[in-house]
Amino acid sequence: MAGKYFEQFSVGQVFEHEIRRTVTKADNTWFCAMTYNPAQIHIDDEYCRTTEFGKPLVNSIFTLGLVIGLTVQDTTFGTTVANLGMTDVRFPRPVFADDTIRSVTTVLEKRESKSRPDQGIVTFQHQGFNQDGQVVATCHRQALIHKIEVKEQQPVTATV
Repeated sequence: MAGKYFEQFSVGQVFEHEIRRTVTKADNTWFCAMTYNPAQIHIDDEYCRTTEFGKPLVNSIFTLGLVIGLTVQDTTFGTTVANLGMTDVRFPRPVFADDTIRSVTTVLEKRESKSRPDQGIVTFQHQGFNQDGQVVATCHRQALIHKIEVKEQQPVTATV
């Protein structure tokens, strides 16, 4: 399924995304390695046993990326020009290996682009939930979205 064009979004529209993903320990380890984040709280099981959590926390930036990624198929797949920013990012609960994450998106606002007449800006609120229905991440994302291309129909002429 392709994403939606600017005109297809409306303020207040809610998407409950079907795709979910279970986070693995390997996801967290690889993400921390790829981003050069050696924080013990993410990668050191022995250290984490001494913390209030008792086990490694999934890197919050991985969580944010996953929460947004789960939304793409229903919202912006193939229609995004660029992400313009993310604000109001919150992580009210930690994510652990073996948690299953799902996302819900609400369209907060939209406006025409002032400099690009064939594009518009949509502000989304993304919320990530774990398998127990607890919010684990939220953010507002501003995205530059293509408008529906309107092409003039050219008359069909027969040539002999």
